[in-house]
Amino acid sequence: MRGLLAATLLTFAGLFQPAPAVAEQALIAVASNFTATARDLQTRFEQSSGHTLLITSGSTGRLYAQILHGAPFDVLLAADQETPNRLAAQGRTVPGTQFTYATGRLALWSATGALADGPVADRLREGQYRTLAIANPELAPYGAAARETLQTLELWSSVEGRLITGESIAAVQAMLITGNADLGFVPVSQFAGTDMSGDANYWEIPQELYTPIHQDAVLTVHGQSNAAALAWLDFLAGPEARAIIRAHGYGVGE
Repeated sequence: MRGLLAATLLTFAGLFQPAPAVAEQALIAVASNFTATARDLQTRFEQSSGHTLLITSGSTGRLYAQILHGAPFDVLLAADQETPNRLAAQGRTVPGTQFTYATGRLALWSATGALADGPVADRLREGQYRTLAIANPELAPYGAAARETLQTLELWSSVEGRLITGESIAAVQAMLITGNADLGFVPVSQFAGTDMSGDANYWEIPQELYTPIHQDAVLTVHGQSNAAALAWLDFLAGPEARAIIRAHGYGVGE
């Protein structure tokens, strides 16, 4: 009798135990410059949460257009603040979910430096190069920052004939690595963990030459009931993720 009573009590106790969280999957749209960092964050998030993420990367402008045309992204990690603001104004995001997850910085870089001697900043000012790569300023915030830098330096009109543009910052990096561009504007985060202070082929652009690149995350209307998307945003704003983002060369909370 006692055994039966104990078993009955255990059965009822089990009924009132909280149900284990159901793992879900979320589709995350990520600006190209942040792809490598997002992959590292994804690994840690999936290990700790049990949820899974599918990451699609591209220029912020391209991801914006895809969301407008019904792409089922649950979260957008943009390379600016303007794009999430526009989506919010169009009713495509969940109010109160937008925040700055990283602050990007811009650098001028030459992959080889074979064309000229001296600091890369001097090569830019003196025109010692054939081609200069930037991301499309109409699609990519890092491209807009590069254009603003050139305008502030009063070089825009003189370099326009040598410019080659890529849809995203990833395309610019590819052009530099393959030698299809002599100089190019890239994220500082590309060189995280590497001491570039003595490299004549690298110049971190002074912050006063362009508007700070505040990168915002936001939950889309499509993702408002997705547990994985909600957990991902919580994780992204937490101390563990912020440490990873900082280690990749971004500012956090700036």
